[in-house]
Amino acid sequence: MTEDTSKLGARGEEAAAQYLQRIGMTITERNWRCAAGEVDIIALDGSELVFVEVKTRRSSAAGSPEEAVSPTKQKRLGKLARNYLAYSGLDSTPVRFDVIAIRVLAEDRALLRHHRAAFMVGA
Repeated sequence: MTEDTSKLGARGEEAAAQYLQRIGMTITERNWRCAAGEVDIIALDGSELVFVEVKTRRSSAAGSPEEAVSPTKQKRLGKLARNYLAYSGLDSTPVRFDVIAIRVLAEDRALLRHHRAAFMVGA
């Protein structure tokens, strides 16, 4: 990942976190890490714990941001969620997986799409 891509991702995650707070969600973790990987954002939406994957793109050359959340990535996010629930003692909390896709249109403009319950992960 180049520094430019890293900065773009960080900007996207910041925009996503601000958006989630504006719509009433409470951010509990950002960039939570364990041996299995990292979750971009973990938030509370009412009684649901929401694991949010943020994908930011400048162009559609490599596909849409949503397409980057492949079945393999979904499975990994499920494993990360199970690890987080065990770590935090929230095993019985309802869980949802959201995707926030951001397409940068200009230096000061972007299109943000929030896909609630974007996918389900089996046990």
